[in-house]
Amino acid sequence: MSSTEAVTRHPSLVTGVVLAGGLGRRMGGVDKGLQLLRGKPMVQWAIERLAPQVDELLINANQNLDAYSAYGHRVIPDAITGYAGPLAGLHRALSEAHHELVATVPCDSPFLPGDLVARLLAAREKADADLAVARTGEQPHPVFCLCGKRVLSNLTSFLEGGGRKIDAWYSRLKVVEVSFDDEPEAFSNINTEAELRGAQASD
Repeated sequence: MSSTEAVTRHPSLVTGVVLAGGLGRRMGGVDKGLQLLRGKPMVQWAIERLAPQVDELLINANQNLDAYSAYGHRVIPDAITGYAGPLAGLHRALSEAHHELVATVPCDSPFLPGDLVARLLAAREKADADLAVARTGEQPHPVFCLCGKRVLSNLTSFLEGGGRKIDAWYSRLKVVEVSFDDEPEAFSNINTEAELRGAQASD
């Protein structure tokens, strides 16, 4: 089993959220989460990687809700209209999660780390941070994050004020970035048809 496939459990209760609420503009306007990669939808890859790491799993989607519901997890559309981006998905998840801690991943990163949640959780607790964000090299990956419900009011104010960019929001919080330089390939995302074709062909 590779490092990206190894699953690490943790003592705290965490709700995991697969973010599949976008419009897939860079892929021609298709629902990215439902595009097939090696015979199964990309959202299924993300679910299979994230579910063993969390105690509850939600899917944030704004279209094809029946298709997403078929995976057996609660589907939560954005509360904010207009496809406002991943922060809108996090906002709804913080409102709907049964657990105090919420971890998010995008549906277009099918090879996400099997130890993602445990490492984000440990770093957040050690730093007493509001938010833990994955990083490879000098590049943060803010859609791979873990935070507590205590940030909900701050996020609500940010979104109601027209804010949409994740880094602009979390610059207002105490954030710890967590290095995943040992498995950078786990954060590869598939945004375009060309990238999807490349992932189909790779081993």
